[in-house]
Amino acid sequence: MPELEPRTPRKFKRYFEPFVGGGALFFSLQPTVATLSDMNGDLIETWKAVRDSLPRLLEDLKKHPYESDYFYQLRDADRQKGYARWSTVRKASRLIYLNKTCFNGLYRVNSKGQFNTPFGRYVNPTIVDEENLRACSRVLQGVLIEHRSFGDILSEAESGDFVYFDPPYAPISSTSDFTSYTSEGFSVSDQETLADLCRRLDKKGVFFMLSNSSASFIKKLYEGFRIETVQAPRAINSNASRRGKIAEFIIRNY
Repeated sequence: MPELEPRTPRKFKRYFEPFVGGGALFFSLQPTVATLSDMNGDLIETWKAVRDSLPRLLEDLKKHPYESDYFYQLRDADRQKGYARWSTVRKASRLIYLNKTCFNGLYRVNSKGQFNTPFGRYVNPTIVDEENLRACSRVLQGVLIEHRSFGDILSEAESGDFVYFDPPYAPISSTSDFTSYTSEGFSVSDQETLADLCRRLDKKGVFFMLSNSSASFIKKLYEGFRIETVQAPRAINSNASRRGKIAEFIIRNY
């Protein structure tokens, strides 16, 4: 985040974040008019629950024990036929619990869209961060939250708007493709589609900033734009000795 905020435009009309994830930049900027979206349906359900149903969400979160057997029972709920009928609050409570108690807080699904990160070994993890959730809910009031593809941004963003893209990163080695946050994954073709989208937004006069790995083909895809290399912390690696700061690209058209 220290690398991103100073690089945002000084002035812009509306804010869009099509791969919202945890929304760290959004919460840092707290723009007046914002649209947050993602292709991950469960994640969007969670954002909406925090915005619209916080008291019920907090009540449900407090029911979860920190136990391995319980974790796997709840994790595997998305394998059951009845999961689709779960309420938004119940799905959000499950996702937050799993995120707080799974290995390294890593959201990962298999090809069927089922959460498959293993149990994490923590000492008394904070499952219910009530103060933080209340603060998030206040900031989200009036914010548009949508479940949709990143490509939809082209028809909506206009000159003077600002779009921040934080897509699944391109792997930089044969062992670094550790996570898939939707069942479809994010392919080389998707990376190419996103780069083309950025060029089309640029022609419309839309400000964009994008984060990605320092993979060589990413640099080629965004040739002609402003590409800066920064050192960013990365904790997710099965080999502890390889955790730490790694090079990433921040790409802008301004």
